[in-house]
Amino acid sequence: MMSFLSGLWAILTEPVNFIGWLGFAMMAGAIRMKPKFAWEHTVGVWGLLWLTIGCALGLGWAPKEAMMGEVGRILYVHVPAAWIAMVVFTIAFVSALGYLFSGRLGWDWAVEAACEVGVVLNGLLLVLGSIFAKPTWNTWWTWDPRLTASLVMMLTFIGVILLRGAVRDPNRRATWTGVATIVAYLNIPITYMSVRWWASMHQQQSTPATMNDEMKMVMRMCAWAFLMISIWFIARRWRLAQANAMAEMPEPLEIPKGAR
Repeated sequence: MMSFLSGLWAILTEPVNFIGWLGFAMMAGAIRMKPKFAWEHTVGVWGLLWLTIGCALGLGWAPKEAMMGEVGRILYVHVPAAWIAMVVFTIAFVSALGYLFSGRLGWDWAVEAACEVGVVLNGLLLVLGSIFAKPTWNTWWTWDPRLTASLVMMLTFIGVILLRGAVRDPNRRATWTGVATIVAYLNIPITYMSVRWWASMHQQQSTPATMNDEMKMVMRMCAWAFLMISIWFIARRWRLAQANAMAEMPEPLEIPKGAR
């Protein structure tokens, strides 16, 4: 319990995390003020700035990883991509529950947006993982439990997107997509715990106690950046889904003048 509380306190008070929460405060302020530009652009620019700084620090300031040397610097983007992919898929899962319980199409649009952004992040983490694996494991790919589960994670959500494209009726599409998203999400805890449940070439999840302070700072900075950029993409994709849904709605029938 004490370790959990200390970890929570670190999340709330460490400088990098504080600046990350500041990004959310900026997002809330932009939503409240309703500027002429969409609020998510504020979040996206903040995320891009953070990602640029984080990558620069990861390449030139943070120390080398003890076992992997310079190759380990790719972890500053690979690991955050994995973290935020799971966060985005969780947003899709919660949105699917939201639609199934409320029937509001706004939740369905969020499912569509989050699934697509999550698949992009999942593909990025697999590509970065392969680049990392070649010099460290001497292979681009192996059917390691974590890698296999990550691939299945991406394929299941691609399946959700394909299912969505195959159903024309909006209400039926939203219902089927919601159920499929919940089923696809069952693989998320399996992916996360795979390194603990089965023998794996992948290392187990690191803890703050096992990481250098500089490495920890850069990792968290890039994680915040990926989160902000993902929110930006999800919001933009949500607006596109809303516009498409409005375009699909039939135009109201005109009442003949004589029938009024």
